[in-house]
Amino acid sequence: MTNLKFLWRDSRFWQIVAQLIAVFLAIFVVTIVWGNLSRNLQQLGIKLGFDFLQQQASFDIGETLISYKPTDTYSRALWVGLINSLRVALVGILLTTIIGVTAGIARLSDNWLVRNITLIYVEIFRNTPLLLQLLFWYFAVFLSFPKTENKVSLWGLGYISQNGLELPWFTLSPEFSTLLLGLTFYTGAFIAEIVRGGIQSVPKGQWEAARSLGLKPGLMMRLVIFPQALRVIIPPLTSQYLNLTKNSSLAIAIGYPDVYFVASTSLNQTGKAVEIMLLIMLTYLTLSLTISLIMNLFNRTVQIQER
Repeated sequence: MTNLKFLWRDSRFWQIVAQLIAVFLAIFVVTIVWGNLSRNLQQLGIKLGFDFLQQQASFDIGETLISYKPTDTYSRALWVGLINSLRVALVGILLTTIIGVTAGIARLSDNWLVRNITLIYVEIFRNTPLLLQLLFWYFAVFLSFPKTENKVSLWGLGYISQNGLELPWFTLSPEFSTLLLGLTFYTGAFIAEIVRGGIQSVPKGQWEAARSLGLKPGLMMRLVIFPQALRVIIPPLTSQYLNLTKNSSLAIAIGYPDVYFVASTSLNQTGKAVEIMLLIMLTYLTLSLTISLIMNLFNRTVQIQER
């Protein structure tokens, strides 16, 4: 009886109870929603199932990194779209990090011209819709280049035309280039402000200590200031990586065949709306959780370890 009395007063006990109640309510809500969905579909004569994934897709995909033909299955088509999405996300995260960090540091530059050019970039790209930027890159930039027969040489490094960028080791389509540039510069503007805020959060004493050691500005930033700023930068930076990955679904507006584009085409042909929406949700959820896990592990390595 005494143990029971102490148990009721233990805050950890109530935390566990609250978590169990939350899990029960979540299962209860999902059960009700799934039951209603199943009954409604049954009344409409629609049968749930993923057998359609093994059926012939019968549509072409304009850009693929692995072999694909219209006679392949829907599962193969979705796999091609997923690889295209990963291609954009991974390259985009790399480039937007470079641009965002560079712009963030430049926002604090003593050079008036550099500081204000960066400010203009941040304000323009951060305060205009991403979809509008994608359409601008596609129609006003890439489609304004000369046709293939009149392609422009890039100082002997490759060629650029309406068909995209041609380099000796790879070729970039205008759709991929548009999506990559749009996501990179848009997200980079937000990362620039995150980096600027993180750097400014470092105590002034650290700046003065670095100067007293005779470190040059570049070394001071790289060895003293930026490593401390990472503790503030990484959490919001993770959110921007997640936004970039999810915003890649706007590829459908310019015709780049990412996973959402391929899934939408599959939905129109099969009518399997529920199944395909579940697959899309699961795909983006998996990508987001993976990025969050990696960034959380990285975040732990830069935190101050208390003894």
